[in-house]
Amino acid sequence: MSIPTLNRTAALVAIDLQNGIVALPVTPYTGAQVVAKTVELAAAFRARGLPVIYVHTSYLPDGGVALKVKTDAPSSPPNLDPQWSAFAPALGVSPSDIVVTKHQWGAFTGTDLDVQLRRRGITDIVLTGIATNIGVESTARQAYENNYNVVVVSDAVSTSSADAQTFALTQIFPKLGQVAAAADVEAALEQTQSR
Repeated sequence: MSIPTLNRTAALVAIDLQNGIVALPVTPYTGAQVVAKTVELAAAFRARGLPVIYVHTSYLPDGGVALKVKTDAPSSPPNLDPQWSAFAPALGVSPSDIVVTKHQWGAFTGTDLDVQLRRRGITDIVLTGIATNIGVESTARQAYENNYNVVVVSDAVSTSSADAQTFALTQIFPKLGQVAAAADVEAALEQTQSR
């Protein structure tokens, strides 16, 4: 990993940093650590007038928009408690931040994320969140397919197993974009300001 190449048209996109997901046991970083790194990056993006986008999974009280497909490893039923889908308070979501609500793993399908990005002229998205190989990876794949440059922040993503984390960071994300530590993303933001 090294300092990623970022355009001046970048946005931070944080995936599923909500109460019900941040509380899950994840590795190699706790939910609180992922939130802390995201808060640090959000401040750097805001200081440069770049968008900060928080994406969360939420369902209507009847659960009607939850996926109902046949799988070999069925997911848990959707949690309909509004507190489960509320953003972790430590994020300090600002009124100037963009909030996107999704109903499946990826943040693009069935949401206005693409419109929010394109109308602001965004070409690069920097991803943080939980889980690395589920919501973050699905969003990275969709971003790649929609011609966005993708940077995944290696120390601001976490998931349920070390194997899944390593596989996503070493085998999947390098094919979809760049992988970098938060400090290197901040350095890249500095470089874009000086160009």
